Amino acid sequence: MIDSEGYRANVGIILTNEAGQLFWARRIGENSWQFPQGGIRVNETPEQALYRELNEEIGLLADDVEIIGCTQGWLKYQIPKRYVRRHIKPVCIGQKQVWYLLRLLSSDQQVCFNRTENPEFDQWRWVNYWLPAKEVVPFKRQVYRKALQELEPLLEPMRGTGFAECVRHR
Repeated sequence: MIDSEGYRANVGIILTNEAGQLFWARRIGENSWQFPQGGIRVNETPEQALYRELNEEIGLLADDVEIIGCTQGWLKYQIPKRYVRRHIKPVCIGQKQVWYLLRLLSSDQQVCFNRTENPEFDQWRWVNYWLPAKEVVPFKRQVYRKALQELEPLLEPMRGTGFAECVRHR
């Protein structure tokens, strides 16, 4: 789904373990690392897209994780002009993303990159919380910082149910 401004609706996935480290994955065949993310399809909610992408990209199911929270609005970044595919209509100039913070409930041995014919990633590791904001490709850094800043307080010890209520983004 690309909106009237040229932004593709997308979900970003920040997966944490019990130690508070984050899941960091290398794009297949590249030396580029990022969080799992993917587009929201027509008639799909962001939460439905989250679980679909989680399974397609890293092989995890809904039962393998719990949602801790999500960003309260869209976070946007523009794709560098040299990467914009002007021959494909509608033209996508960037992404608008809802970011989800998840806690891994199952073993990290459940991670599997070959659930689809075209895997996104070929390696992964657990990293310190702020490392992704420094290592991701430069045009995504501001969005990563904003998402991490907004979601960081949710990692504090959980009170009551511990879940932040996510606004439904459309």
